[in-house]
Amino acid sequence: MRELGAALRALTGAATRTEVDVATLRKIANQARELAEPLGEATRTRRTPPSVDEARPGRRMYNPVVGPGNPIAPPLEVRVEGGVAVGRCTLGLSYEGPHSYVHGGVSAMLLDQILGHAHAARGRPGLTASLSLRYRRPVPLETPLLLTAWVPEESATDRRTGPKATIATEEDPGTALVEATGIFVVPNAEQVARIFGDSRPSWSKP
Repeated sequence: MRELGAALRALTGAATRTEVDVATLRKIANQARELAEPLGEATRTRRTPPSVDEARPGRRMYNPVVGPGNPIAPPLEVRVEGGVAVGRCTLGLSYEGPHSYVHGGVSAMLLDQILGHAHAARGRPGLTASLSLRYRRPVPLETPLLLTAWVPEESATDRRTGPKATIATEEDPGTALVEATGIFVVPNAEQVARIFGDSRPSWSKP
């Protein structure tokens, strides 16, 4: 799955920067459709967790931000040290919004993910209840990025936290390009049952 995800990311990257002729585009499109067919021979439903994740609880192979098997994921690499979540990634033209810069929605997606890691560092993963962003400067494409998230002690209770996060470049980590504040909540048993049903995530099971 990692190999397939990496190959498809490379294909997507090539597709978003190519300037080849129409005949070549149609040839590649036909080849891509043919490749999709055998993957459809065994599939899962929305309510069925990926079998590759069940083999290792806590892993999210197809997470759209950090999942190495997901072709739309950068993927963001995250480490948690002393309760602070630090993420690194470089975004190619597949994530372009304004010319040469990252789409604002992609920045929001990255920050939502890193905020979740900061919340989970306290021992219990949770769900996003709210997300507020301030875009200070455009985030450049094809530039190593640094994401940092933490939970201010005064914002934390047993089930709720108010983590904060920033996106900066690795070259200039002190200049925040985007800032975010979230509210994350650990769902109770009734909420987990209502949201996930029988397919509830492993971290929510007793």
